[in-house]
Amino acid sequence: MTASDLPAAIFFDLDDTILDDSANVDPGWRTAVETHAQQLVGVDLEALLATIHVVRAWYWSDADRHRIGRADLRAASTGIAAEAMSRLGAGDTELARSIAHLYRDIRESGRALFPGALETLERVRRLGIKMALLTNGDAIGQRAKITQFDLARHFDYICVEGEFGCGKPDERVYRGALTALSAEPGNTWMVGDNLEWDVAAPMRLGLTGIWLDRFATGLPEGAAVTPHRIVLAISELIQD
Repeated sequence: MTASDLPAAIFFDLDDTILDDSANVDPGWRTAVETHAQQLVGVDLEALLATIHVVRAWYWSDADRHRIGRADLRAASTGIAAEAMSRLGAGDTELARSIAHLYRDIRESGRALFPGALETLERVRRLGIKMALLTNGDAIGQRAKITQFDLARHFDYICVEGEFGCGKPDERVYRGALTALSAEPGNTWMVGDNLEWDVAAPMRLGLTGIWLDRFATGLPEGAAVTPHRIVLAISELIQD
């Protein structure tokens, strides 16, 4: 990759792009449910886990629910657990809250930087490329992640949904970052794992959309967007 191939600016997503934030979703729910087994009288644990995953998929599939839920993840997880338990005839709100909070604790304790992520950010910085971090979610939760992994020092601009007032894929997020970095869309990359938020939306504004296919599954059948580039990890982003 030559200097002429490099952009003036790169926008990065945070969760499941720089940070592995969801590797322990299934184990987390299982541990949370199994820990409360004695309180789940008459409830088949495997049926409850299966129902939680059905409800999860339903909940997060809707853009409005997603926006509300990511502003308070513990409340969203509690609602998911409560709905799943209700479908199985176990309508105990306090127990659902206890299960959900343990699940969130497990999720938070399992966060980690992806291999090579930090080295990539450092390399981009050495190349003189401006960087922005664009992340959805509540201010306290997202800032805690940024602080935990000492990420702020790598970025010229950070946009957290809970601070900015809106999140991806609202075009104001990308336009705000372009303005903050004095960058032009045609000379800016956006990198992330969400095809709509990190690829389709910025591409509509003229940015280069780079999709992180972290599970190496390829584009979903019938995908409405074709990224300019696909990588399996951000460590592949800038190659010699």
